[in-house]
Amino acid sequence: MIDDNKKYVIAPLEKKHDKHEFDCGIDPLNQYLKTQASQDVKKNVAVTYVLTTPTSEKVLGYYTLSSIGIFPGELPEELIRRLPRYPALPGILLGRLAVDDSCKGMGIGLYILIDALKRSLIVSNQIGIVAVIVDAKNEKAEAFYEHFGFIKLPDNNHRLFLPISTIQKLDLL
Repeated sequence: MIDDNKKYVIAPLEKKHDKHEFDCGIDPLNQYLKTQASQDVKKNVAVTYVLTTPTSEKVLGYYTLSSIGIFPGELPEELIRRLPRYPALPGILLGRLAVDDSCKGMGIGLYILIDALKRSLIVSNQIGIVAVIVDAKNEKAEAFYEHFGFIKLPDNNHRLFLPISTIQKLDLL
């Protein structure tokens, strides 16, 4: 597991970051970081956060955050009953999360997931957010998110959510 005494740094993606050698074993995630992430940042579509060490700009892991409208019909009935009847509810999309193969098994996935949830919680204290949504790329990713309390959407097994009320109870701040 990671000792959080400044062993790692998480910051928004910048030109200084070395992303060209990043390889998580999933080509679309590799290619996104190398070719699309900077464009999404420039266009305000998503923000990419990268994990590096204090002495290197080599990207060891990353995740993206953006806003998303959640259609109430996608959510489980027990959650919908407690929410206002709006055509779309506000959420945060954790669109991508990946760890370089050289760092697998070191707890970096959890480390950057917690960072993403902290940032989501901070935003939820400033604007309305009902949940963090993730799009799992495969069954292994689904299992990762489920292990940390994410719930599959009833009609879309690859999309999972974590209510902001659950994140608030984690005492991350």
